[in-house]
Amino acid sequence: MMHAIPAAVLKDKVRDFWNSDPCGTRYLDGPDAFAAHAHARYALEPHIPTFAQFASARGARVLEIGVGIGADYLEWLKAGALATGIDLSASSIDQARRRCELAGYGPDLGVSDAESLPFPDNTFDVVYSYGVMHHSADTQQCLNEAWRVLKPGGQARIMLYHHPSLTGLMLWLRFGLFQGKSIRRSVYDHLESPGTNSFTKAEVCSMMQRFEDISMECVFSPGDLLSHKPSARFHAGFYRMGWALYPRFFVRSLCRKLGLFLLVSARKPNKGYTHV
Repeated sequence: MMHAIPAAVLKDKVRDFWNSDPCGTRYLDGPDAFAAHAHARYALEPHIPTFAQFASARGARVLEIGVGIGADYLEWLKAGALATGIDLSASSIDQARRRCELAGYGPDLGVSDAESLPFPDNTFDVVYSYGVMHHSADTQQCLNEAWRVLKPGGQARIMLYHHPSLTGLMLWLRFGLFQGKSIRRSVYDHLESPGTNSFTKAEVCSMMQRFEDISMECVFSPGDLLSHKPSARFHAGFYRMGWALYPRFFVRSLCRKLGLFLLVSARKPNKGYTHV
């Protein structure tokens, strides 16, 4: 894990980044912007509904850490979950709230920090966090907080960025190779918000040692396959050519262990705890 930026400074930088560009806003086009965003999200990442298990959440108390602009959070509400959502970015929460209200739901959303959740111990049946905790300077503390607020027997479903990955390798080739940076440092400096961490499977197991029944699956991200719509910084002709010529078939066949997304499912033990 990188620690080049003081934690308090990094948190402000991360907040500012996502306030200025909430995750997924590049897909908000036209009068049906939220529907277009959801369609793009689940087309690019079709594993999300199975991993999240939206369909089995009716009546469950769910906490989503890092709701972004609310695509997954709305799915929890549609499924009948008693869902609460938080995000460090006020702009993201505003978008997520509007999305839910337009769909006819009354969301329970608020601005909060994953490192210090404003909920009592043993509150939720499910804690879900997709692509968020690796943006924290203290991912371990985020996982500790997820464990704390879960009920005994509750499920954590968390996506963290994996090391090594094709995305990391591409960032290293672009930003790190000739600057003496490692793959991890290239990810830290150049993948989304400042200070983005990535983890091996062994590191995730160590960070989640208080959990039981830990399972992990490595899957390709849109970035690994260059299947996503590029952000503003990747609009030059060189990048457009790379997107067009990228050998996706061979990547899918030969690089299965180098996906950026690590889907982690785990359970808080029942032993020694009483349900609240």
